[in-house]
Amino acid sequence: MSVFQRKDLYAACVTLLSASLYLGGIARAQSAAPQARIVDAVQNEKLVPLRGNVHPMARPANNRGSLPDQQPVTKMHLLLQRSAEQEAALQQLLADQQEPNSSKFHAWLTPQEFGQQFGPAESDLQAVKAWLNSQGFTSLRANNGRTLIEFSGTSSQIRNAFHTEMHRLSINNEEHFANMQEPKIPAALAPVVGGIAGLHNFRPKPLLHRLGKFRRDASTGQLTPLFTFTDVNGTFYGVGPADFAKIYNVPSTFDGTGQSIAVVGQSNINLQDVRDFRTIFGLPTNDPQIILNGADPGLVSGDEGESDLDVEWAGAIAPKAKIILVTSQFTETDGGGGVDASAEYIVDNNVAPVLSESYGACESSLGTAANAFYNALWQQAAAEGITVVVSTGDNGSAGCDDPNSQSSATQGIAVSGIASHKRELNTGIRKRIHPGNNLERFVCECRHGSEPDRMRQRHRDKHNRSAEHCRRQRRTEQHLHENAGAVANRIR
Repeated sequence: MSVFQRKDLYAACVTLLSASLYLGGIARAQSAAPQARIVDAVQNEKLVPLRGNVHPMARPANNRGSLPDQQPVTKMHLLLQRSAEQEAALQQLLADQQEPNSSKFHAWLTPQEFGQQFGPAESDLQAVKAWLNSQGFTSLRANNGRTLIEFSGTSSQIRNAFHTEMHRLSINNEEHFANMQEPKIPAALAPVVGGIAGLHNFRPKPLLHRLGKFRRDASTGQLTPLFTFTDVNGTFYGVGPADFAKIYNVPSTFDGTGQSIAVVGQSNINLQDVRDFRTIFGLPTNDPQIILNGADPGLVSGDEGESDLDVEWAGAIAPKAKIILVTSQFTETDGGGGVDASAEYIVDNNVAPVLSESYGACESSLGTAANAFYNALWQQAAAEGITVVVSTGDNGSAGCDDPNSQSSATQGIAVSGIASHKRELNTGIRKRIHPGNNLERFVCECRHGSEPDRMRQRHRDKHNRSAEHCRRQRRTEQHLHENAGAVANRIR
């Protein structure tokens, strides 16, 4: 059995949040049909650029030449943007849904209702799909929320349609592909098309680190951590689910009864690992549900451990909740897929009232399109009444550095882009245990609806901008206990 060092603690906030979710009757909001915004003929000669859509690693030093013309690039996303009037209406709705005195308080939308109210007009949607078809792209799919159109094609089709070259890249002995110039689209489509996500295959990373081991006495069941961690704040040992409930004063009635938590993944899991975890810690039998969004990815090294941890610890904190792992395959030709596809599936099919994602990616690396993808997805989730919980990572202001190999912010001040949007609850953890594999000692920091600029300011206020310093500046458990309780009270 091993211990993982974890960078997130969604489980703490999930239970506190899920206990207060509104499950009563819902009044459905009504609105007029969207107005058409594509009014001119689509001419491939009249183009406009989509700025901020080149990955920072797509530079000459990493370039290894052009992708072959017939190289497939699959699961790209053309992002659909709202009109100014739709955006204003959505912001008002999101505010009204949280206002107890409003007639729209907790009047959550379905994914289809969201798309009808805040997506493009049907004629605009068909015009964009017709243009993609004319360029040879295939597998077109508009999601229920009408925030994107998924499509697939080849390197040459991308070059001809979007006027950008697709190249092979090599970074730290890892092979990738990416576009080398800002893509362009016909000007007539610009009122509806906001960007293109998935022109590269740089993926979000799981935020876990294997740290050590623990021993379980077969005769007594006692768990003994075989590691200690000492810093300026003292010595830390592994603890289990019951310790978490004690530290954060979680009422015994907050056991997840009647609630569902959807976990984002890009690997399948071995159910026996979950069963062993629950047996070791005396939790009731409660197998998770597994939803395969497409082909079964199998047990993916690195990602399997993340899925195990997230499923097990969501169930450890809310032992009677229905835990649903949604997992999507990520192939070498995919621009999208993986955890992005799993998160989109959960929101666009309203799988559960709580979504938990424990992956991270450097905010600047996401670019305009990928940041817009997450912003639109979390807005849709909020309108549907889905609580989104995303890990912040344990590298403090060094969000673009690997905390397992770097001790300072060599890439400058940064945060995880996935956890830097206002329509989510961001959580941080220090170390986590995973039975069958691990035991944990953790410290939790919850921030409700933190906005990107507020997060950046928080990181700038650190005395030292290194990940090592941030790790050492842990709050005391009493302060964290009070902070977790404050978060619970704010959202009840």
